[in-house]
Amino acid sequence: MKRLKGPELKMPEVRMPDFLADLFYDLRDRRLLPLVVLVLVAIVAAPFLLSGGAEETALPPSTAAVGPGAGESATEAAQLTVVEAKPGLRDYRKRLKERTPTDPFVQRYSGPVSGGGQLNDEASTTEALPATGGEPSTTTPPVSGGAPPSSPPASGGNGGDASGPRLTLFTFAIDVQISRTETKKDGSVEMGEPETRHRVLPTTPLPGEKAPVVTYMGVSTKNGMKALLMVSNNVKSIFGDAKCLSGTDTCQLLEVEPGFPESFVYGDNEVRYKINVLKIEAVISGHT
Repeated sequence: MKRLKGPELKMPEVRMPDFLADLFYDLRDRRLLPLVVLVLVAIVAAPFLLSGGAEETALPPSTAAVGPGAGESATEAAQLTVVEAKPGLRDYRKRLKERTPTDPFVQRYSGPVSGGGQLNDEASTTEALPATGGEPSTTTPPVSGGAPPSSPPASGGNGGDASGPRLTLFTFAIDVQISRTETKKDGSVEMGEPETRHRVLPTTPLPGEKAPVVTYMGVSTKNGMKALLMVSNNVKSIFGDAKCLSGTDTCQLLEVEPGFPESFVYGDNEVRYKINVLKIEAVISGHT
């Protein structure tokens, strides 16, 4: 057959993507290519195999129930017995059938009676009160020797150890030294002798009620043990190294460290008081 002349047609080259080529060669080198082919075939064939399965045949119901009598049919023997449900508690007569009811308002027992102190003494018997009321009758057998029976002493409400443990209350007291200096109108200076007071409790005015320059309020434990002094409104100026905790124009609350004295100018006469906290200690303030 003679071939017709004409331009030759070239088919385009079909090139596989690089990642598919790499995957193909990796599977072939690892000998996993047959396994992958089987998995693909199984995926394609699975829907056809599942849809063409055999139909399930319904099993006949079991009629193996045994009837109460030989003359009954199998249908009657296979019937279920329906029992009416009765939710709730059981009848109390069934639960308490072995017990006898008692009246809760009748006194059944009396208080204990102590007998003699000898070994192997017969215990005294106490009869219960009758249902109609009345006093209990106590029968105590004769005891040979020993002390007569006695009733236990009644414990007091707040006396002795019946009140329970007591609490001891503590507070912080200070030892303080106070000196007074006053300048007279004629220019002379009057200096008083320093006065030392021990165990000054909180809310105590210093140096006293007539001239309450400061009032001891307690202690501060934030930066060590320091005394808190509330300053009077009649104080004109304060000199010292104490820390002011409250107040803007004039300090109202001072934090004083023991051993560092503070000077206060007080009143219209401008009397100078020097207050030096010597020691802070815990003391007993009372009991509960």
